[in-house]
Amino acid sequence: MSKSQTYKVGNFEFNNQEDAGKFNSYSGIFTDEQLREIYLGYKNKIDYTVYAKEEFDEFQMAEIRFGLEKKLDVSSYTNSEFDWAQMQEIRIGLEDGLNISIYANIEYEWEQMKQIRLGLEKDLDVTLYANPEYDYKQMQLICLGLEDGFDVTWFAKPEYTYWKMIEIFLGLDVGLDVSLYAKPEFDSSQMAQIRLGIEKGLNVSLYATDEFSWEQMLEIRLGLEDGLDVSSYSNTTIDWKEMRKIRKELESKK
Repeated sequence: MSKSQTYKVGNFEFNNQEDAGKFNSYSGIFTDEQLREIYLGYKNKIDYTVYAKEEFDEFQMAEIRFGLEKKLDVSSYTNSEFDWAQMQEIRIGLEDGLNISIYANIEYEWEQMKQIRLGLEKDLDVTLYANPEYDYKQMQLICLGLEDGFDVTWFAKPEYTYWKMIEIFLGLDVGLDVSLYAKPEFDSSQMAQIRLGIEKGLNVSLYATDEFSWEQMLEIRLGLEDGLDVSSYSNTTIDWKEMRKIRKELESKK
């Protein structure tokens, strides 16, 4: 029995001349890596013409090919403005049956998309952080808070930096009254000093004002921890270095 004839285009083999001719028309247009993705689509009997386009690089082509092989509706990510990593996040969401419309948006970087996807997989209310104003680390923190059952509205605010969010998260994690420092006027270092004071059971109202720098707050907090009468130096007009000097003098007199 004679072997069926095959037709070669470079290193690629085809079952008939028509397919070989069609593939040959791509030569000179695409790189070897792109041609390989197109050929793999041909071999796997999918509609490779969906991605056999110059605007897609080989990595984007691969993501579209993976989706077609899984019989997914790849139309949600066959947009050359998406890089391959963004395409991958959308593809994984489609495979998992998620509502990818929440994050299949060019405004999101792939890491942001991933955090929204992970939240959807855990059935969390991702609307609380599906906002391109949050970077992926902020999204991740809000996602963790939701998993832990925190009232994330205390820190899920675009005006808070990641480090501010961390301070509020840490307070919620140990059951503190974060209302004492979850305020936009405090920077993360000030928040940390107030949080540490609350954890120690101190009267943080003596320094929980944005008129004190975090260094001044530190000196007052350390004084309170040592049981000192901090009234002699808890004044916004006193430099933190002077505060330290006064605190050390008070300590020496104990």
